[in-house]
Amino acid sequence: NEGNEYFKEKDYGRAVAAYSEGLRRRCGDAELDAVLLTNRAAAHFHVGNYRSALNDAIQAKKLKPTHLKAIIRGALCHMELKNFLEAIAWCEEGLQIDSKEKKLVEMRAKADKLQLEGTFLGTQTDFSTRCQGRAVMGTDLLCERNIKLVLEPSDEEEEVSDGLAEISLDGFHSDSATGAKVHLDADGNLNWPVLFLYPEHEQTDFTVAFHENSRFIDHLMVMFAELPPWDLEKKYLPNNLELYFEDEEREEMHEVNPEHTLLQVLQHERYFVKAGTPTVLVFAKRSPFSKKYFSGKKVHRL
Repeated sequence: NEGNEYFKEKDYGRAVAAYSEGLRRRCGDAELDAVLLTNRAAAHFHVGNYRSALNDAIQAKKLKPTHLKAIIRGALCHMELKNFLEAIAWCEEGLQIDSKEKKLVEMRAKADKLQLEGTFLGTQTDFSTRCQGRAVMGTDLLCERNIKLVLEPSDEEEEVSDGLAEISLDGFHSDSATGAKVHLDADGNLNWPVLFLYPEHEQTDFTVAFHENSRFIDHLMVMFAELPPWDLEKKYLPNNLELYFEDEEREEMHEVNPEHTLLQVLQHERYFVKAGTPTVLVFAKRSPFSKKYFSGKKVHRL
């Protein structure tokens, strides 16, 4: 209570001391300790001690994994520290608890944008990894998940990685986010760069870290929280969209259930991930363009 009073008065140094004294009492109440840690994290945050704030948020989350305030605080710390991929992961974790939490939805979108901008600015020579057999840990992770990966041929010197972190993009366009890679997070889950294509408007969206257990509809809700400037007819609303992937070998299209997670889609028997980047095509429902686009093509509907 004393810490809260100091916090209201914006005396953050004394607030930190008061919350620390509360923690030293070792009350044995995990929920109360989680609140104390989260509050101390907030006080640290306001004076710019982002590392200390993040450590407190991590400890609070360990004590109470569903403590949304701790998750929000941790994500904010990662944003300030410019750890945008980690911020995205924390936001995803919070959105699993409350998919409508405004702060997390907004922060998730901002982190995606900043990560993408940072990737553009930090252009560097990338290389494609050709994993052979099951000798590489990254290949094992894909095989366990029944994900079929097709890497584009490269003229670069062959490199073999000890994990997924080195699987890189060759790029959809020359100005795509070169360097974004599928990566394994601390919980053993894969986060993928995902490309969304809008054939009707010749536009694209790029998500740097799409958690494998996140649903497509959750990303669509964030991406289309505001209408894109190219959607003059205002058709591209989250619940008015159809998703597809293309089976290039058979020249067939498969409709994707927006309620499905990325992992569920990647595990489809006819889905092949090219160059480490899952791709989906997005259409407005029942639009004249989509009817024309699919005319003469074999389409597997839901």
